[in-house]
Amino acid sequence: MNLNYAIFRSEPIMTIHDLAQIGSHNKREKKAYNSNPDIDIEKSKDNIELVPLTDKYVKGFYYIVKDYKKEHEDRMKTERADRRKTFKQMLDKSNNVVADELLFTATNQFFENMTRDDIKKWADTCMEFVYEDLGYTKEQVLHATVHLDEKTPHIHCVVVPLVKKFDKRTNIERYTISKKQYIRDKAHLSELQDKYHKRLIGKGYDLERGIKGSDRKHIKIKDYKKINRKLEENLSIRNDKLDKAINEFDEKMNKTKNIPFNKNQVIVNADTFNSMQQIVNESKKVVELQPKIKEVFNEIDSYAIGYKTLEKENQRYKKEVDNLKEENRNLMYQITRILNSIKQFFRKLLKIGTESVKDYAENEIKEYYDNYDFEMEDVRDIATGTTREASLFEYANVPDYYKTIECHKEDKNKFDISV
Repeated sequence: MNLNYAIFRSEPIMTIHDLAQIGSHNKREKKAYNSNPDIDIEKSKDNIELVPLTDKYVKGFYYIVKDYKKEHEDRMKTERADRRKTFKQMLDKSNNVVADELLFTATNQFFENMTRDDIKKWADTCMEFVYEDLGYTKEQVLHATVHLDEKTPHIHCVVVPLVKKFDKRTNIERYTISKKQYIRDKAHLSELQDKYHKRLIGKGYDLERGIKGSDRKHIKIKDYKKINRKLEENLSIRNDKLDKAINEFDEKMNKTKNIPFNKNQVIVNADTFNSMQQIVNESKKVVELQPKIKEVFNEIDSYAIGYKTLEKENQRYKKEVDNLKEENRNLMYQITRILNSIKQFFRKLLKIGTESVKDYAENEIKEYYDNYDFEMEDVRDIATGTTREASLFEYANVPDYYKTIECHKEDKNKFDISV
């Protein structure tokens, strides 16, 4: 018996340029799609517009956020000239999304023998989930369409998570775009996927809940082994480069004599600052491997569960699966160790850096948090007792009882990261 799976995913859109590109794809504004042979442009006329948008994506986006844009422009009038940014510059350089793309679909067999009206009813149920379970209003939906011109019907629903949040620094409510107001983290996403599945079942659709933590199609064991070897090789290379960058940074700091201090800040030269940036860049490349390793691990784990349900286990494959699981555990351990080093490095920058270095570190920490590489507890551990504690705690929604009454006195003569 073929099982049909309900699939719901969320993809952040980080810049206005990316939003424009996605809009061009979703609205089929090109005459041909040579890079995607699955699209039959002759069938695009059959696509279903759930929430139509006659304008381009960017123009529609600016209409939704018009009050936010006005608020920003009014604030820029009183800002120092060297700190002024256009609304687009602010959005593109912030660590927040500009929009979020929600994808809904199912395995191909689910749509067999469905009429266009049947697919429309399924799509309406998905949109009920957007409004009633995710909590978006119709005014926040930029565009939603069902693509029937590809092999498997699917929904692209682009939402703008525009909200008003209380700013403790100014004691006023301000607009912001925050995906975390609707999908807090991976655990919350998993809960929402459960709700999505439950809603579909309630409407009579015979669908299984998708495998938690994985959207990879089942592939052969030998292919997993190749993937594992490649991931391990990439991780080893990235780890070596990160170690080298950290060693170069430490060497430059140790060789620097008469480091000037300005209150709680250490001033470093441009060469040393570049070394610091190199560490951050290399650490990002390491962290990029984390979701890939987790995805493979989750899929392997699902294989193991499947084998346990069989009356006659295939012992050879079971051994292969167990070996792969162990290899992935080792890779995840390495990733965890590297992430801990990155956390310590950011904490060091927040403790001894100049204001510009701290700005840089704070933005990087927020980016790691937005990408789910840091949890709330990670941000708390990094920022506690530093001058950026308040802003980072607020950003990551760290509970008030973790806040320190007085920032710890920091040793200006050591790179101590143990506090």
